[in-house]
Amino acid sequence: MKTGTMIRVLGIAAGAFLASVSVRAQSVEQFYRGNVVSLYIGFSPGGGYDVYARLVARHIGKHIPGNPTVIPLNMEGAGSLRLANWLYNVGPKDGSALGTVNRGVPFEPLVGNREFVQFDPTEFTWIGSANNETTVCVAWERTGITQFEQLYEQELFVGGTGPGADDHVFPLLLHEILGTNMRLVTGYAGGNEIDFAMERGELDGRCGWSWSSVKSTRQHWLDAGNIHILAQLGLQRHPDLPDIPLILDFAKTEEDRQILRLFLLRLVLGRPFFAPPGVPADRAAALRQAFDQTMTDPAFLAEAERGRLEISPASGAEIQLLLEEAYATPPHLVARAHALVN
Repeated sequence: MKTGTMIRVLGIAAGAFLASVSVRAQSVEQFYRGNVVSLYIGFSPGGGYDVYARLVARHIGKHIPGNPTVIPLNMEGAGSLRLANWLYNVGPKDGSALGTVNRGVPFEPLVGNREFVQFDPTEFTWIGSANNETTVCVAWERTGITQFEQLYEQELFVGGTGPGADDHVFPLLLHEILGTNMRLVTGYAGGNEIDFAMERGELDGRCGWSWSSVKSTRQHWLDAGNIHILAQLGLQRHPDLPDIPLILDFAKTEEDRQILRLFLLRLVLGRPFFAPPGVPADRAAALRQAFDQTMTDPAFLAEAERGRLEISPASGAEIQLLLEEAYATPPHLVARAHALVN
């Protein structure tokens, strides 16, 4: 090789090496300063997940080193399974993309529609959850259904957004394990679309509907008596609902209780936020810290209170431990649980 050519080759190699070193040496603050963080929402605008995500987006940027601009973007589809697959396989892994999906998505490889899953939930970078959620089953007043026990005799057509979502999984589960006459109509883009369908008379109700969403988006229905709350789904009663029966109270056997508990674990995730796998460790730690600080930010909490949004956060580490508990469930219970909702 000629001397001049060799010098040029060595120069190019040295430049590439120095660029690589520069990228590795870049601090978290340097990376995020002047940058944009995209917060993808797995549902259409206006529903509970969307409301929580946009609230977080308005406040978390000031707690991330470098104070990037955080922009919420909707990517609905298949009960937010589409977004989870995209973030895992396509989304940028540099800390510039976050997501929020329905709390059931991390459990899809365990008890869901496995053929549609293209991710390992334990490999995501879990940032935290804004709420430990309680969900409810409701019936529109025109149905005449005011008690859960009536569902053993009377049909109730309820809406769902897609596989993995609470409003898809819980109607199937309660139909199969408790013998209710709940009938699922699925494929709605988001909670708003289900609500509109109830108003039109296309649907009779919802099951697996976050209580925080009911209060923040449909309090006027409660005030007007348009909907009746039939049961609450959670590991314990919500303080707002002391007289509404807990779904575990209807379990007929201990195995039924164990399977219901497996599905109810997802509610601790409430409103989960995460990033793709492979985010650099220092950026992942900064994002987790920023989320935790946002959850105690007075301005954030004041806005949440004005919007009637419950805030009872869980850290990314807590989510990881919860998933480990779920995935340690005995195989025979997992097999039965999977069969019940598929």
